[in-house]
Parts: sequence; structure tokens; C-alpha cells
Amino acid sequence: MNLTLRIWRQPNADTKGKMVSYQVADVSPDMSFLEMLDVLNEQLILAGDEPVAFDHDCREGICGACSLVINGTPHGPKKATTTCQLHMRSYKDGDTIDIEPWRAKPFPVIKDLVVDRTAFDKIIQAGGFISAPTGSAPDAHAAPVAKPDADAAFEAATCIGCGACVAACPNGSGMLFTAAKITHLGLLPQGQPERDARVLGMVAAHDDLDFGGCTNTGECTAVCPKGIPLETISRLNRDFLKASKA
Repeated sequence: MNLTLRIWRQPNADTKGKMVSYQVADVSPDMSFLEMLDVLNEQLILAGDEPVAFDHDCREGICGACSLVINGTPHGPKKATTTCQLHMRSYKDGDTIDIEPWRAKPFPVIKDLVVDRTAFDKIIQAGGFISAPTGSAPDAHAAPVAKPDADAAFEAATCIGCGACVAACPNGSGMLFTAAKITHLGLLPQGQPERDARVLGMVAAHDDLDFGGCTNTGECTAVCPKGIPLETISRLNRDFLKASKA
């Protein structure tokens, strides 16, 4: 396939960026989206140009680093798919593809397609942990957990913190991420001692970091590569109201 790529180029956080067009030829439909960008970067390096900076790590849909908005949709057109697991067979010869970074105030651009997602780390630091003795791992059956709670906790725990929910939200809210981290601990016995402090602290950190408010538009769940459901935010809201009254 021959493609036209319109890519956001921005040298650093203090410089204005712009969309720049590139032509890429002989793209295999079996390539991943990031492999296609690798081909472009090889082409740019051989021509003596600056390669496009973009985040990646595992390339297995696990780490959440591949944060790209593709034709206006975080992670591209395929549901429950990270950018690194998106393949070029989703496109056809002659297509023009727009590639941009996450667009949100708490995620400032570092360079080109790379954004600073330290804000998510700060939300986790505000309460995304449990108090437990260190040492060897406990037996799996030592703390019985009801099957519905275990399933819901595991579903929330699959969040990879990529930030697609923020990029898709018209308000720039990170509430789906925050709710997933609060929910998966709040449903387990080990998470009960800090349950109230956790939700109050993490929601406060979310708001202090200039994430927008959640208005339940559902765009976050539509683009979440792990399919975290909107009801996760409902669990957060119930925990927050309970903790606020305590």
C-alpha cells in the first residue's frame, strides 16, 4: 500500500506544532501501525531528517505506551485494540491518515507524538495502593472473594493507564482511569482499610491536576482498549458519596 501520513510535529513543549505530510510506499497490510511508523522513521533517517518521536514499549497491548490519536480516534478504528496491535490491513491503498498526540491539558506534549502522562502517576500516588505486610505472597485461597466481586475487580484491573479515555472525553476527564484503579482495590478484602481515604484522595488528585469533570458521555468506554465499562465510574461515585458522609 502507498499511504499519505499527516503527522503532528512539535520539537518541544515550548514550540508550536503543526501537521506535516509524508509519503510511505510499499506498506504491508501485515505490518502493525507502529511498524509502519518505524518504516517512515527509517526513511527519514536515511534522508537526514529528524525521525518522528512516538511512545512504545511492549508492542503487545499491555503497557499502554502507544498513545496515538489516529484519524480523530484514540488508538484508531478497531475496538478493544491498542495502537501497537492495530494492523495496516485496516486501511487501503491511497488512504490519508492523520496521526496526533493525546489532546488534554494534563498531558502536555513533550515532542511530536509523545505526551507527559505523569498526571496518572500522581493519581495513583494519592491512594492507588493497599497496606499489606511485606514478605512472601499469601496463599491464593487465604482471603476468599465472592466470584462477582473477583470478576468485577479483575475487569477494572485490566486498565493499562494509556490515557485514551482522557483523549476521547470532550471534557478531558480521567475519571474512567481513576474509577478503574479505585474499583479494583475497593472490591477486594485487602483494599478495605483505605477504601474511604483512597477514593477521596484519588478524586481530589484527579481534580487538582486539571482533568475535566465526568458528564457520562461514554466516549471513554468507546475507545478504551480494555473495555472498562462505564459502570466502573458509578462504583466510584457511590464510594465517593459514602466516604464524603463518613
